[in-house]
Amino acid sequence: MTTFSLRSLKLRSGESYRDEREIELEPITLGGQRYLPVPGKVRADLTITRATTGTVFELDFTVRLHGPCYRCAADAVVDQRVSAREYQASSPGEAEELRTPYVVDDRLDLTAWARDALVLALPEKILCRADCEGLCPVCGVDLNDSWHTHDEAEPDPRWAALAELRERL
Repeated sequence: MTTFSLRSLKLRSGESYRDEREIELEPITLGGQRYLPVPGKVRADLTITRATTGTVFELDFTVRLHGPCYRCAADAVVDQRVSAREYQASSPGEAEELRTPYVVDDRLDLTAWARDALVLALPEKILCRADCEGLCPVCGVDLNDSWHTHDEAEPDPRWAALAELRERL
């Protein structure tokens, strides 16, 4: 887990602190599928700006994820740029929207923040390629490799009475 201590920062209103940090990323599970960040550590730009009412945190990094395609289960690779911003009020009171969950005891949890920001930035479906055809719903063959059709199966004889009714109407 990568954290950053905020105790050493002595920023006045309007001042900023900028640094490049190496953040450890853990594998992500989406829809029961596991996606691995490669490499496991990424370089991120961290900016902390003191405002009159609180502190603004900004994180910017690029990551490459490897995992299964949503449609065909082949290997998929996603290069994703992530830009995230959080705000922590100096006196938030009971208002949760004025607090960031990533600051605890004057430590900024960069790993959790990067993970959550990455998940929010990912596309809805991770695909091996934009025009992925997926798998055949009948036989399970990868339609990207061989497109085919199946002959229509004989209808279930239990539906014969309904078929006759449909023909009469």
